[in-house]
Amino acid sequence: MTTPAEADRLIGDHLACLPIESLPLVQCAGSVLRENIYAERDHPPFDRVSMDGIAVEAGAVARGLRSFTIQGVQAAGEPPQRLLSPERCIEVMTGAMLPGGCDAVVPVEMLTTAGGVANLAPGVRVESGMNVHRRASDCRQGTELLTSGTRLSAPEIAIAASAGMARIRVSSQPTLVVLSTGNELIEPEDPIEPHQIRRSNVYGVVAGLRAHGFQRVATDHCADDAESLRTRLRFHLDTHDVVILSGGVSRGRFDLVPAVLEELGVRKVFHRIAQRPGGPMWFGIATSGPAVFALPGNPVSTLVCLSRYVLPALYSAMGQERAPPLKMALAEAVTVKAPLAFFLPVRVETDEWGRPWALPRPTRGSGDFTSLGGTDGFVELPPGPNSYPKGFVARLYRW
Repeated sequence: MTTPAEADRLIGDHLACLPIESLPLVQCAGSVLRENIYAERDHPPFDRVSMDGIAVEAGAVARGLRSFTIQGVQAAGEPPQRLLSPERCIEVMTGAMLPGGCDAVVPVEMLTTAGGVANLAPGVRVESGMNVHRRASDCRQGTELLTSGTRLSAPEIAIAASAGMARIRVSSQPTLVVLSTGNELIEPEDPIEPHQIRRSNVYGVVAGLRAHGFQRVATDHCADDAESLRTRLRFHLDTHDVVILSGGVSRGRFDLVPAVLEELGVRKVFHRIAQRPGGPMWFGIATSGPAVFALPGNPVSTLVCLSRYVLPALYSAMGQERAPPLKMALAEAVTVKAPLAFFLPVRVETDEWGRPWALPRPTRGSGDFTSLGGTDGFVELPPGPNSYPKGFVARLYRW
């Protein structure tokens, strides 16, 4: 069987990179940048006042001057004034350009003012550069601020705006469809018989996709019937970039997905991974281009495979560089019996020293999705048989 690491590599080798589109900046949060962004100007573009107060010549204070006639007021966004003499000062606001002839700012907390005169409080020392954010001290014009492959969150959007980028080039969002299979599945709002179960996997998968910024997500359901499945899959392969299935990939009489996919020209890359839960997972590529992730139908298996394989693959297809895997120590000892990689649900807790720990929250099987409530993700433990002590460091995958 394929190992988890081999499955990662095979998915990466076969998944095509998504196209690029130019979008208004306000629509780009959560997208992956596909161009480098450079500083439009020096940052800051001028000597910037960093506190409300008065701008003075520091040398005048060094010569013993403690009172200054207020020459005027300069707010942010106004052209700079110029100090007429060292005995004067200019009242300035945070963000304003430093007035000409001034090299320091004394904050209002260190002043008293009366009758148009500003007086320094006793003991206040003033040095050149005090409370001045010097031009180009952050970066110079032309400095690379953001690199292609960066996922855009609030700081990156603000940086792009500061560079004058009203539109930026990002990866197109993939069009996704999540298709469940099974005669036993009933919608949450429909009457249910004792032999039926609610259709929950699709809702969990869609929620996971949207929580990670993927918005172009459709859903569908198909009974365990080869002709119906063939019709629905043919349609979705023609209209979507990625097809995600839940159920029908194991070895039972009604596990029809692999055979129908083969009939439709979807080339199998691998089927079955040496892991628990989620071993029956199937992955392939259609001749027309779409990728197909066929996940096992047990709820825990579905969500584990989504977080372990599907989400990272979608990020890669959008051009995002993979970050090093997050690692965390086990809060309790764990024994792995089977010679398979073991995915153990955990809750992340912090001890009194501020250290995070992965607290095991095992399920009662891959069908026990109710035990996942309150968990943060899962850790990947090496194949057994082996016992892993408290403090063993494992890879953590968040939901």
